[in-house]
Formats: sequence, structure tokens, C-alpha cells
Amino acid sequence: MSKILNKKLLTDRIAEEFEKTKKESGEIVNFILDEFTGMLAEGGTVEMSGFGKFEVRHRPERPGINPATKERITIKASNTPAFRAAKALRDAVNE
Repeated sequence: MSKILNKKLLTDRIAEEFEKTKKESGEIVNFILDEFTGMLAEGGTVEMSGFGKFEVRHRPERPGINPATKERITIKASNTPAFRAAKALRDAVNE
């Protein structure tokens, strides 16, 4: 099995495991990803028991330096998605 799980491989695995067409399983994967994205875009949190928690973290405005010109700049405030693995996932990875 591949060491990278991407959207296509996940779609194929769902189709195989649950005897669905690739189109049906693709719609399921897209639905789940859209739900995650929508919840995070609204500033919410996505928690999957035993897997982890996706959340949005606010990064405040901060000073920086343009590496090309060495000029001082201000880096705008932004929100960024973050993931915190559940203990069960951390334990599974370390077995």
C-alpha cells in the first residue's frame, strides 16, 4: 500500500470497502471535506474522537523583514487551520 493517502486513493478505498461506485464514494469524500471546510471557515472546530481536532488559530499582526530587500514589513493578521492529534492517534503512530 502507498505511504501517501490522497483524495483519489481514499475515494478508491471507500468504493472498494463499501461496494460503492467511485463516483458515489467521491461524492462522500467531497461532502465530508466540504463539511470540514465550512465548519472551519465559520470559525468552528471539527473533533473526531480517537483521531484529533481541527481548529482555526488566529495569528495576530506582527513585524517581519522582507528577506530579499531586508526592509521591515508588517505581516497581516490571519487565521490558519491547525490539527491536534488525539492520544489514540499519537499512540498508534508510536507503536
